[in-house]
Amino acid sequence: MTIKIRLPGGTLKFKKSHELRRREQKREVPVWQVGEYFIVWWPNTIPDRPSKRPAPDKQSAD
Repeated sequence: MTIKIRLPGGTLKFKKSHELRRREQKREVPVWQVGEYFIVWWPNTIPDRPSKRPAPDKQSAD
C-alpha cells in the first residue's frame, strides 16, 4: 500500500520495497529507508513518468 502526500514542491510517498519503481530503485529521485518502509520524494521538477523514447526513423528502400 502506497501512501501519497501532495505538497507544494512535489509528492511525498511511503512504500515498501516491492512497491518501488525502477527509477526509485536506481535512486534517480531522493529515497530514504526507515525500517521496512521507504520514503520517496518526487519533486515537481522531475516527471513522474519517463518520457517515451522516440521511434527509430524508418528508412525507405528506394
